[in-house]
Amino acid sequence: MSKNAKHSDVFESHKRLEKSVTLLAVATFVVVAIGGIVEIAPLFWIDNTIEKVEGMRPYTPLEQVGRDIYVREGCYLCHSQMIRPFRDEVERYGHYSLAAESMYDHPFQWGSKRTGPDLARVGGKYSDDWHVRHLKAPRSVVPESIMPNYSFLADTMVNVPDPGANLTALRRVGVPYSDTDIAQAKADLYAQADPQADAGDLAARYPKSQIRDYDGDPTRVTEMDALVAYLQMLGTLVDVNSAAAQEQLTREVGR
Repeated sequence: MSKNAKHSDVFESHKRLEKSVTLLAVATFVVVAIGGIVEIAPLFWIDNTIEKVEGMRPYTPLEQVGRDIYVREGCYLCHSQMIRPFRDEVERYGHYSLAAESMYDHPFQWGSKRTGPDLARVGGKYSDDWHVRHLKAPRSVVPESIMPNYSFLADTMVNVPDPGANLTALRRVGVPYSDTDIAQAKADLYAQADPQADAGDLAARYPKSQIRDYDGDPTRVTEMDALVAYLQMLGTLVDVNSAAAQEQLTREVGR
């Protein structure tokens, strides 16, 4: 059989497949099923899909409220929290994101959509005052910004009837909050944003938690406090340089 004849047969077979809804549906199902098995099956033979890294902890009640506001206002629609392992991204945003850094996120915000800068390592990059001004009037600090104003956050008091219930729900899906964390959730929430309050053992239970006024008004705890507290902890918990060194060592040993 000539080469042209073979190409003709393949072409005719492809035409029959495209013209038959049933055949196309079956072929699509088979392809998707094979791809799904290849991706999912290996997960049954590994102990954990996420390698734990030193430093990760659950969010403080205030940070969790800030994250809920971040999700509520759709911030994740323009700002991804996933630095991909590409040279241009690492040079611009810092060490690529580790899966463990999102292990307590419900829902997690990984994705590829990015209109504004990635925020995976924004913690500590700017001052609290910069974040407040940026949220109130984005173009006052970034003239080319297309972000809407969120000035209302500074005038909206944090209103969480039962922070402990929120932490209980998160514990049920795997976040390791202790009984003490849950019992003291409400006190922890307000103490973290009030430098004059008695924070107790908050810093011991939540290492690297930042206890201070965030929005410039220590007399009240606003949604601005919560959102800035969340932004300021992003990327600060894990020593990525140490994690990167351990990863490199593992690769070298495995050769």
